[in-house]
Amino acid sequence: MSYVRGWGEARRGADRLAELLAALGLEADFPGLTADVNVRGDGLVRLGMVRPEAALLLARLIEAGLEARDCEACASASPLS
Repeated sequence: MSYVRGWGEARRGADRLAELLAALGLEADFPGLTADVNVRGDGLVRLGMVRPEAALLLARLIEAGLEARDCEACASASPLS
């Protein structure tokens, strides 16, 4: 019954991603967002088919998050902080 645990983890991840996409007004761009499991019972989040523009926007959001993380790391390493 490990698939139940895997699906639960996938459901939580899919739900959180759906919340954030909705906050950005992008829920309609990811209509195939679902939780699933593979044959070993590992949780999976399926994004489904998305428009290229939605994929590019998601990539930009990830890049912005990485840049913010890098800026925080630099600021915390600075002797002036």
